[in-house]
Formats: sequence, C-alpha cells, structure tokens
Amino acid sequence: MTPTTPHRRTDNRVLTLVTRAAALADVTAEVEANHDHNRWWPPTITDPRLRMLAAGWSTRINYRMIDTYRAVLARATTLGFDALTDLDDDQARDLVAPLGLTATRLTYLYSLADTLDRWDKDGTDPAAWNTQTFIAAFTRDVRGASYKVAQCAALYARGYHCGIIPVDSGMVTKLAPALGFTLPAGPVAHEHLRLLLEHAVATHTDALRTLTADQNITLPSQTAPTWWTHLTLIYFKRLYLNRPPARLCPRRPTCPALTDCAHTRT
Repeated sequence: MTPTTPHRRTDNRVLTLVTRAAALADVTAEVEANHDHNRWWPPTITDPRLRMLAAGWSTRINYRMIDTYRAVLARATTLGFDALTDLDDDQARDLVAPLGLTATRLTYLYSLADTLDRWDKDGTDPAAWNTQTFIAAFTRDVRGASYKVAQCAALYARGYHCGIIPVDSGMVTKLAPALGFTLPAGPVAHEHLRLLLEHAVATHTDALRTLTADQNITLPSQTAPTWWTHLTLIYFKRLYLNRPPARLCPRRPTCPALTDCAHTRT
C-alpha cells in the first residue's frame, strides 16, 4: 500500500484526535506533569551531550523503573559527560546496570562520544543542521541509535519547543492505525509519521494552541505546540491504545469519536 502523504485530510484527522484526547482528564494530568519539567528528560540538564545520552538511555524503560532511571541519570549528570567516558569498565557497568541492557547502553555512550568528537574535529556543527539532516546523520553514525532515538536526541538536545515530534514504536503500531495512516515498512516508519504529525501541527498551530489554554503548562509565545502535541498523543496512546478500555471507540478513524460513543455500547 502507498504510504500516507501530508494533506488537508490527514492534518484534520490529527487535529480531531488531539482535540478529543486533550479533553480526557487522565491524558491532561500526564501532559501537565511532563510538559514543563519532563520526568524522562529534565530541563535541568544543560549539556547537550548528556541530553543526547539521556534520550538514548531512556529507551526500554517502563514507568515502574522511572525512579531507578532518574537516579542513574542524576549520577551521570553529576559526573559529567567527559568523566563518564573515562570510567573503567567495571565502574561504567555498575553505573548502567540498574537500567538493564548494560552492554547496549554502554555501546551507545561510547559511540555517541566518538561521533561527537569526530564531528567536532571535522568542524561539523550538528546544531546548524536541519532536523532531517541531524536525524539521518545521528542514525547513521551512532551505534544503537534508531530513528526514534535520533529523533529524541535531536529534540532533547535542542529543547522541548524546537519543533520536533519524536515517534516511538507504539505510535507507529497503535496511533497511526487509529489515525488511518499507512506507513512504510521498517524503521523509516518513525520518520514518516513524524513528518505527518509535524505537518499537521504547522497547519493547525492556532487551533492547537487554543487547546492548551486551560491546561497548567507554560508554552512560549509564538511557539508551535509540537512538544505539547507529542505528549498528548503519546499519553493517549499509552492510556487508551496499549490496553484499550471498553469505552474506546473501536471504529477509528471512520468514527471521529475517541471514547464513549454509540459503538462502545453495541
């Protein structure tokens, strides 16, 4: 099947879903708790290298492990990025072991350090790249960096409101079908869905900003609400699509409702 391309209909589908998701109290509570000070990627970390590291280390971490993850991240931040790469093998493993996938996470750390060092020696400034170029280079050069990790690294390194909507695997497998989107096969599906969502936000920026007015968040003026949209979609996905409740409409996207429509009572 031909992958979905951005157009008015796809933009409107995103707006409709986000509008209804934002009206759900449990989704709003999660968005408000994570918008200004995200529990996974706290704004208190200022070193872009540590931000890119955190984006990679946050993968495969579930909510039951959030305190453990935050403790490891706090220790890594206290040490600093350069000191992390100077740890001996036992020290490095001890630091990362509570997160699981120890070898994979250390491979990501060392490859990230090598890549950033090489880019620096080449006179390359990844901050000057557009989003597409950064994600492609990061995925290519950093071992263990899939498209979704590269998207997260780009967003966190550049700040919550830089215009990037990262896409995790659940958004590809659960959210895209709910929107009626067809994605290409393979990892590139994450990039394809990112572009569809970002296009929709660019089209409906004013309408989406209006939806944020009653929420307890801080959205910089004249900023497209991409970070807010990401959080709204990902928490809707986690709360309603991962384990669909009985009140979720089973006929998305044919039916524009998300919950509590006639289809849920038949």
